[in-house]
Amino acid sequence: MPNRHDVDAAQERRESSRPSTSSRWRTAITHIEPNKILIRGYPVDEIMGRLNFGEAIYLLLNGELPSPTVGKMMGAILSSSLDHGVTPPSTLAARNIATTRAPLHASVAGGVLSFGPRHGGDIESCMRFLDSGLALVRGGLTLAAAADEIVKRGLDRGDTLPGFGHRFHTRDPRAARLFQMALELELEGDHIRMARAVERALDARPTSREHPLPINVDGAIAAIAGDLGFAYELGNAMFIISRVPGLIAHAHEEARRQEPMRQIDPKDHQYDGPRERRLPETRK
Repeated sequence: MPNRHDVDAAQERRESSRPSTSSRWRTAITHIEPNKILIRGYPVDEIMGRLNFGEAIYLLLNGELPSPTVGKMMGAILSSSLDHGVTPPSTLAARNIATTRAPLHASVAGGVLSFGPRHGGDIESCMRFLDSGLALVRGGLTLAAAADEIVKRGLDRGDTLPGFGHRFHTRDPRAARLFQMALELELEGDHIRMARAVERALDARPTSREHPLPINVDGAIAAIAGDLGFAYELGNAMFIISRVPGLIAHAHEEARRQEPMRQIDPKDHQYDGPRERRLPETRK
C-alpha cells in the first residue's frame, strides 16, 4: 500500500495540475447563465427578429453591430454563394455521401471538407493578394502600376491569381452585383479599387480575349471584406457560411429524389425546377 508521503505527494500533483481561477481561459463571444443568452453582450432574444442574418453574422464574427449599410452588404455576401449547381466538388461530395443514405450532417460535413484553394478557399488568398498590391501603393507606386506588378509577379510564377478567372463565367454576375451594391452603399475602398485595377491589368493582356480572367465572386467578396476590415482568416468563413444551405438542399434532394448507391455523373443531370422569375417589387 502507498505510504502517507506518497498519498500527500499525489494530492499535491493533482492540486498543482488544476487551473487556478486567475489563469482561467477567456472567451468574449457568448455568455450563458440561467434564462439568459448573451451574444457579444446582446440578448439573443433581442437579436431575433431585429437583426437580419447578415447583421447577426457580422456581430458574431467582429464583435460589434454593423451599420445598416454594412449589414445589407453582409446579407448580399451571404446570399451570393448559396449554390452553384451540381458540378462543384463540394456539391458532388455531399450528394455522393447522401446516396449512401448517410445522415444529413455527414453529407454536409463531407461537402465542407472538400473546400480547397481552387474551390471555396480563394477569398483569404485574394485578400492577401490585394494587400500585396496596396503595400506597393503605400511604397509610392500608382494603383495601376501596383496592379501591373502583382499580376506580372503571379503570372511569371505560373500562379493562378486568386479571385480572378472562372471555369464557367466570362462575367460573374455575383461579382458584378456585389460591386454595384458596394458603390450604391458607399462602401468602396482601397481593396475594391485595387481589385478593379487588377481586372484592368488582366484585360490588357494580349491573351485576354482567348483566356479571360474576370474577377469572380471570391475576388469580389475578398475586396469587400478587406474594405470592411475583416481578418484574412475570416474571408473563407463567409463562403462556408454561405454555401452550407446549398449543400443541405442538394443532400436532401439526393436522398428524396434519387435511388441509393447510384453513380453520379455531373454531366448527365437535367434541371426541372422553376423557369426564370423575378422577385416581387416589395422585396427589391
